[in-house]
Amino acid sequence: MKLKKYKKDDLISYSFGAFPTMELIKNRCSMVDRILIHSSFKNMDVLDEMKKYIDESKIEYDKDKEIEKISDKGNEFVIGIFSKYEMNLDKELDHLLLDNPSNMGNLGTIIRSSLGFNIKNIAIIRPGVDYFDPKVIRSSMGSLFSVNIKYYNSLEEYKNEFKEHTIYSFMLQANKSLRNEDFNNKYVTLAFGNEATGLDKKYLSEHSLIIKHSNKIDSLNITNAVSIALYEYNEKKNM
Repeated sequence: MKLKKYKKDDLISYSFGAFPTMELIKNRCSMVDRILIHSSFKNMDVLDEMKKYIDESKIEYDKDKEIEKISDKGNEFVIGIFSKYEMNLDKELDHLLLDNPSNMGNLGTIIRSSLGFNIKNIAIIRPGVDYFDPKVIRSSMGSLFSVNIKYYNSLEEYKNEFKEHTIYSFMLQANKSLRNEDFNNKYVTLAFGNEATGLDKKYLSEHSLIIKHSNKIDSLNITNAVSIALYEYNEKKNM
């Protein structure tokens, strides 16, 4: 396989760094093609841990030139190469829904926060960034490999598949505060919009909520808003 810089249409992607690559190996072992190790990487504990999960034949050492060819940074010492895979969302678990997320770093951070609060199913309404992009994987610290993510063409398509889920849309136009919601529904979907434009007004017909903040700012950063909502929801769910 000839290695090159990542492109969205490629059938493979890369995990840059030892920690994200370990998450790939532990959670999506069957999708691993090979692991590239730089000649300056000497952490034997990490290498021994890798060998517990994958065949040692998939670990290739002293791959400095190959690493430099595909890495955007000059300080990568471990890169995982894996085949992209399809995922489905669990109908009997809570979901996070992101409508057209446009920033790779934000998406990776949100994936990590979602996993941290035990929501492992994420729907993305197109258009949206490529969740298999190495920049997303890096910013998620490998959390991508522990969750299920699936694209949908519209909110309607998502709702048709998950009729039992109650959607809570987080919007500045909402009247009800997050703090005042009890979340008594069996299956819940927490929905957030694009970083610049938020959610379309059609989401007001769902259970729309606002995270109240001071008038010193226009809005919260989406990663902060998602984390606050996940924390509050997790607290109320476990009361």
